[in-house]
Amino acid sequence: MYINRLLVSELISAQFPQWANLAIWPVETSGWDNRTFHLGNDMLVRLPSAAHYAGQVEKEQEWLPKLAPFLPNKIPVPLGMGSPGENYPWKWSVYRWIEGKTVASSPEVDLCVLAKDLANFLVSLQAVDSKDGPVAGPQNFYRGGSVAVYDSETRQAVRVLSNKVHSGLVTEIWEAGSSQTWSKEPVWVHGDISAGNLLITNNRLDAVIDFGQLCIGDPACDLVIAWTLFDAESRQVFHDALLPDSGTWARARSWALWKALIVMTNAAQTNVVEAKQAYRTFENILAEYGLNH
Repeated sequence: MYINRLLVSELISAQFPQWANLAIWPVETSGWDNRTFHLGNDMLVRLPSAAHYAGQVEKEQEWLPKLAPFLPNKIPVPLGMGSPGENYPWKWSVYRWIEGKTVASSPEVDLCVLAKDLANFLVSLQAVDSKDGPVAGPQNFYRGGSVAVYDSETRQAVRVLSNKVHSGLVTEIWEAGSSQTWSKEPVWVHGDISAGNLLITNNRLDAVIDFGQLCIGDPACDLVIAWTLFDAESRQVFHDALLPDSGTWARARSWALWKALIVMTNAAQTNVVEAKQAYRTFENILAEYGLNH
C-alpha cells in the first residue's frame, strides 16, 4: 500500500468534505510509524504505515485531550478521526498543526535549557492521574514495561560485538538496570522522547509530539535522551531536575544501551545518522557509568 497525497485527498474528500478544498502535501520529515501530510496551513493528517501501528490512533484521540490541560507544553490536538477507506484499511487522524523546529534539526539548541524544560514536562506528565490508562505491552514495544524483555536480544548483541566492546563491563551496565523493577504506581509514559519529537521555539521547548507509544507504567524509557542527546553537563542538569531514584536511572541507562547495541550490530544496514548516534550513545553510557561507579 502506497500512502501518498492522492490517497489522503481521497480520504479527506470522502470523510471531511469541509476540508476538501485545502492543499495537501507531505511534511518535510515524516516518521516511521506514520505518514504525515499538511492539510492547509493549520492542520495535518497522520496515517499509520502498518497494521501494528494502527492502534495508536484511537489511543491518542482518547487520551491527548485529557492530558493536555495538565502539561506545561503543547501536545497534539486531535481535530478528527478518519475511518478506513476504499484504499486504506485503518483509522487515521487529523490534528492541529504545531509550528516549531525539531531539536533534531536545531544544532544551536542550548542543551542545558532543553534539559530543564524537558524534565519539567516529564514531571508534569508523570503527575497526571493514570487511572484507566493503556498499559505497556507488545503493541508499544514494551515502552513503560520492563527493559528485561530485551535481555536475550541485548546479550546476543554483546556477543556479536565482543571484539569491539568490553563485554564484561557492558553486561554489568545492562544487568545493573535490567535487574531492577518499577515498584511504584504506574505513571504516564510518552514512550518515544527523542530529538525528532521535541519542538522548540526561541530556543525553548514548546511542544512534544508523537504519542503513539503512550502508556502507563515505568517512566525509565522516557529518560534515554540523557544519553542519546545530552552531553555530560546537560545530562546532569536533566538528572537533577528530575531527581529519579537510582533504580529508574539505571533502567533508563539499560534502555539506552539496548537500543545502541542493536543498532551497532547492524550498523552496515543502518543509515549513517542513526549509526553515529548509536556509537555516541554507547560512549556516553560508558563515560557516565564510569564516573559514577
